[in-house]
Amino acid sequence: MHMADALLSPAVGGAMWAVSAGTIAISSAKLRLEQDDRQAPLMGVLGAFLFASQMINFSIPGTGSSGHLSGGLLLAVLLGPWASFLTVASVLVVQALFFADGGLLALGCNIFNLGIIPSFLVYPFLYRGLSSGSPGRFREILAVMTSALVSLQLGSLAVVLETGLSGISSLPLERFLLLMQPIHLAIGAVEGAITVAVLSFVRKARPELLQRAPEGSAGRSRSTVLAAFLFLALAASGFFSQLASQNPDGLEWSIAKAGRPDVAAGTGEGMHAFLARLQEKSAWFPDYAVKRASGPLPNAASGVPAVASAVPGIVGTVLTLALVCVAAFLLKRGRARAVSPDA
Repeated sequence: MHMADALLSPAVGGAMWAVSAGTIAISSAKLRLEQDDRQAPLMGVLGAFLFASQMINFSIPGTGSSGHLSGGLLLAVLLGPWASFLTVASVLVVQALFFADGGLLALGCNIFNLGIIPSFLVYPFLYRGLSSGSPGRFREILAVMTSALVSLQLGSLAVVLETGLSGISSLPLERFLLLMQPIHLAIGAVEGAITVAVLSFVRKARPELLQRAPEGSAGRSRSTVLAAFLFLALAASGFFSQLASQNPDGLEWSIAKAGRPDVAAGTGEGMHAFLARLQEKSAWFPDYAVKRASGPLPNAASGVPAVASAVPGIVGTVLTLALVCVAAFLLKRGRARAVSPDA
């Protein structure tokens, strides 16, 4: 659900930027007060893991579409809502700036849809309610699957509403909605299954990482678990991403099926044009590929060829790891200054 700028008006895009930026500020302040000193490397490694996982599109049988892990719910369970939101937001910033995955005007919408919804709506009000107390294995799976489905449904609904409120798209919104919801229901089912699998691994390897795990739970060393996630991230971005489905993702598929692939008009000038030029300059690996020649970002209408390579994925994984760790370190440093008697 990485929205492109062509779906949004500057007014809607700017409003969502304000909402997302405000939430980033609040989350940073909360995390500065509550942060566990050991959480920074976990945020970094899970951010790298999420970036790499989102490169692997899986096919949705019988549709010609594909999807990928959104990861907001998974990170909320492992990190808590404040840290998970900041980690997801960091991943989306790296994707937009350096890989042209999602527009710059749309970045606020993408952070809201993929970060705020799972971290601050689905996780506290649905997942925690369904998994409260001492749930058995079945109840935990039910909580994860239900929350993943609802998270993807709310996110895809938000995309349609943001597009409709913008008023610059020629998409028939009723048909767009009727396409977006079912395809993201299927994607949500896969998301839930992946989340269950990852949480099962964590529960066996390092149960104290889970929010409600009892203190003193036995498990492998923290460094071993972090190394496992980092290894999976590098393997996913460097190798498994080359095996990803080439089918359009759920959003692209819905736009095409709605009968209006050329969805916007009047976006070749003004704010849209400025941000497109900015993204063209900042994107090292547009569409996760190495450009053979300089020119506009490769897309369906561009003649600039690109080469599939493991390099963009590995660079993005390492960049995300570094960005999240640095951000967490700065928050920790800010907290230390706030409590220092000399401050």
